[in-house]
Amino acid sequence: MDRMLLKRMVFYGYHGVIPEENRLGQKYYVDLDLRLDLAKAALSDDVEDTVNYAEIHALLKQIVEGPPVKLIETLAANIASAVLGTYTIIHKATVSVTKPNPPFDITFDGVTVELSRQRGPNGRIVPAED
Repeated sequence: MDRMLLKRMVFYGYHGVIPEENRLGQKYYVDLDLRLDLAKAALSDDVEDTVNYAEIHALLKQIVEGPPVKLIETLAANIASAVLGTYTIIHKATVSVTKPNPPFDITFDGVTVELSRQRGPNGRIVPAED
């Protein structure tokens, strides 16, 4: 299976458990690892035979900058579901969401949640098998 990687996309969202996070917001970094067959696109050189990553970015922007959720786990799952639900050419999506500045008195590069989802045999979106 081929891969398309969208790395370190930056969005501004209002997610979190603490009310100040929902009010003030912060940056979120999103990485997306997509598994799909790119053979046809590689031969045709036609964007219609692949996934337009500008469209994927716009979809993720709507999700991350849209209605807030409490957990970045939920945010990552929403992204994976939207990507797989929108693009049937994609077989598997691994999403990493990083909250670089959680509201704690701690010094580190942030907290990242990574999850993988895939299209199951019945077409439903399920946790990916490694």
